Amino acid sequence: MTARLMIGVIGAGQASERGRAWAYEVGRLLAARGAVLVCGGLGGVMEEACRGCDDGGGLSLGLLPGPDAKAANPWVSLPVATNMGHARNVIIAHSARVLIAVEGEYGTLSEIAVALKLGRPVISLGSWPLIPGVLAASSPREAVELAFQCLAVSD
Repeated sequence: MTARLMIGVIGAGQASERGRAWAYEVGRLLAARGAVLVCGGLGGVMEEACRGCDDGGGLSLGLLPGPDAKAANPWVSLPVATNMGHARNVIIAHSARVLIAVEGEYGTLSEIAVALKLGRPVISLGSWPLIPGVLAASSPREAVELAFQCLAVSD
């Protein structure tokens, strides 16, 4: 059996209406491409991305900050309780081959920084686009296309 491609969706736990809509569409598009969505498993961007992924028939992995897998949003396929707090951001960055950041604050910034340090591509969708090495996208479709283009270059 071949390992499935994991793509991270990171972002605001308290997302705007636009951010939630973008995250939903990113999740749906990733499912359509057969990728496993990796995220922090909670609300906001994470919840909407998982919901879109679920609606698209995909699989999501939620790496939760606390000790209880039941804390995951209802659309996480595979919840993993890490009990590591923000340190779980490092696991997300290591697990995903590319990250798509939708909105977000300092937690998102930490995931972006770790991913860039690891040489992983990062796509910004209304997030932190001015960081050197981060690729800006203007739509969910463009973000997912850029993610797969980055993967094609790195393979």
